[in-house]
Parts: sequence; C-alpha cells; structure tokens
Amino acid sequence: MVEAQAAFSWWEWHFHPDVILGIILLEGLYLLAVGPWRRRYEESSEVRSGQVVLFSLGVLVLFVSLTSPIHHLANNYLFSAHMVQHLLLILLVPPLILAGTPDWLLRPLFRPRLVLAAARYVTSPLIAFLLFSMVIAVWHLPEMYGWALRSELGHITEHLVFIGAAVVMWWPVLSPLPEVPRATYPVQVLYLFGLTVPMGFVGAAITFSRRVMYEWYDTVPTLWGLSTVADQQIGGLIMKIVGALVLLGVMTVVFFIWYDREESREEGAGGLEESGGSGDEQQVTVER
Repeated sequence: MVEAQAAFSWWEWHFHPDVILGIILLEGLYLLAVGPWRRRYEESSEVRSGQVVLFSLGVLVLFVSLTSPIHHLANNYLFSAHMVQHLLLILLVPPLILAGTPDWLLRPLFRPRLVLAAARYVTSPLIAFLLFSMVIAVWHLPEMYGWALRSELGHITEHLVFIGAAVVMWWPVLSPLPEVPRATYPVQVLYLFGLTVPMGFVGAAITFSRRVMYEWYDTVPTLWGLSTVADQQIGGLIMKIVGALVLLGVMTVVFFIWYDREESREEGAGGLEESGGSGDEQQVTVER
C-alpha cells in the first residue's frame, strides 16, 4: 500500500471529451425527438413535462458520475468511491431514463419480429435476473475489475455493460413499451426482492474478505487515513446495504400501488354488485 497521503479536491472535475460528446448527443437527440421531430413518429403524442425532467435527470446523474470528483476518486484512490459510481450507473441512471422515455420513441426499434422476440425473452423476469446477477458477479472478480482499472477500454466496457444490464434489469418494472411489457405486480414484488440477493452476496464477499481483493487500490495513494482493506470493506457495505435499500424501497412502492389497484378493483366490483341487487329488487316490485 502506498503510504503517501494524496492531495484531493472536491472542486476538481474532469471533463473527458468522449463523455461530454456522448452526454450532449443523448440529451440533444432526446429533446429533438420529443420536440421538433415528434411528428415524424407514427402514433406519437405529446410528452409530459415530467417525463422530460426524469430523462434529463438521468442524463445529469450520468454526467456527474463520469466527470465529477467521484470519478476521480473511483479511478485513482478509493474502491468505495468506485462502488458509489457503479450504484449511480445501475440504480439511478437506467430507471430515470426508462421513466422518461415515451413508448412511441422506442417502438420503431422493436418492430422487427426477431428483435421483439429477443427483447421479450431477455426482459422476462427470470432471464433479466440471471443476466444482471451474472454481470454483477463476473465484473467484481479481481481479474475483471483489475482489467477495468488498468485499461481505458476495459473501464468503458465495464460501464457500458453495467448500464446495459441495468436497463434489462429495470425493464420488468419500468417498461415504457406495452409490446415488451412489465411483469405483473406480484411478480415485480418478488423480482425486486430477489435482486437484493446477488448484490448482497457479492457485497458480503467483498466486505468480509480479509485480504486485498483489488490490488490496484494497494498501489495508489491513501486518503483520509483509510487502509486499503477498510476502504474495500466500506465499498462492500455500500453495495450490500445501499443497493438493498434502493431495491426494497422500490419494492415497497410497487406493493402499495398493487394494493391500491386491488382495493379500487374490489370497491368497483362491490359497487356493481350493490347496483345489480337494487335493480333486481326493483324488478321484483314491478312484477308484483
């Protein structure tokens, strides 16, 4: 472990040209598609301002995670900061972007039958769960994680794979497209609860490891008196606890939406029964 204390500033941002260009293209094309270009899409409708805000917020979180001091900390000093960055890319960016995307904007991409069939298969809850679990497990192996830290290509690949797997993971809960639908509410509840397992398992393995798993962080300067093992344990706890809290929080929201829908349905059914009963009584009275 490098004993020298590093000089770090929270005011130091790193604006990588490729990241900035990608952010501008993503946000710019979205605003053009839901604005001036909207009439070019079949069955397009006006996008709610709330959707635009959610999509733009997702892009903003992506920008912050890849250019702010969090990115500098993650690459050069702390494994725990890298874990924070990954949770932003997995748990915030994809759901915000999905929630802000109208169905008509995605529909042309899924029009080919093979694409539609593949999308339905990959985003089914079981396959989405297995795919996301595999990505989380494989990319936290020391060899894969080390490649991402040593290689720019590896780092870009890691982030793209995380975001792609997270979009698939969130799809059964937040799909904007009826042709590739969301899971039913009961399945969503079980699915979200199940997703806490792979993140919790990997997080626990990192937390309780007594050796340095990611040697890169044993070669960089220390910050704030944290040892490499302590930093690693904090990162594992962040993955395990914060990841679980976010997923369980969404699960709770889904449960109450499901409960509210069932209550409304029962009240509606009860009202119909009462209405039907009154009609029968009136009919009997008339016949008499």
